[in-house]
Amino acid sequence: MRPERLVVGDAAELAERAAGWIASALIGAVAQQGRCALALTGGRTPGPVYHRLAEWPGIPWTAVRVYFGDERAVPPSHPDSNFRLAERTLLSRVALSPVQIHRMEAERSDLEQAARDYAALLPARLDLLLLGIGADGHTASLFPGAAALSERERRVVPAVGGVPPRARLTITPPVIAAARDVLVLATGADKAAAVARALAGDAAPATIPAALARAGTWILDRAAATQLPGGSP
Repeated sequence: MRPERLVVGDAAELAERAAGWIASALIGAVAQQGRCALALTGGRTPGPVYHRLAEWPGIPWTAVRVYFGDERAVPPSHPDSNFRLAERTLLSRVALSPVQIHRMEAERSDLEQAARDYAALLPARLDLLLLGIGADGHTASLFPGAAALSERERRVVPAVGGVPPRARLTITPPVIAAARDVLVLATGADKAAAVARALAGDAAPATIPAALARAGTWILDRAAATQLPGGSP
């Protein structure tokens, strides 16, 4: 990973800056190795980023394989589905075939088996992992105090979290640690305290899971950066 902190003016500027950053990473990975494994995130922030990314010229989408970092236990057509967000804003708008898109089947009744099956699909190392951060400091579906934060062997596990709590699938810390590049996106003043804690050098993932991605690139709007030392990275 290449640690970097970028603070932009607002959510619209973040969408433009993040889309450009992702496009550059995708183009670079394909140029270097002929392919790229990209894992998408959910939440409120990435929708505009994905929409802008779909318009970006020059991305070799036919060489990109798409994965997901987490998913709620809902059908892919459900409004809360991370896949649905990505499909509407990005996946259906670019030159990706169905065989290039690997969604988490978190609607299955046996989440343990679904987790094992998805882990088998994941490459040994993602080229680009996109993550968000919640106001409680969670990232993917790794929530404060969750047993999955201590996982060192399994790469995908069932999880429960959120408000109200609901079942999910999530990648685990080894997947984040192995990724070549990690990009964390955060907007809004409600994320500011969590962002500051996650980027503090003494933050423990057990209490602030997003600290697992501290070594990655973070793109923040001004509101999300207000509690960083000096109000900026």
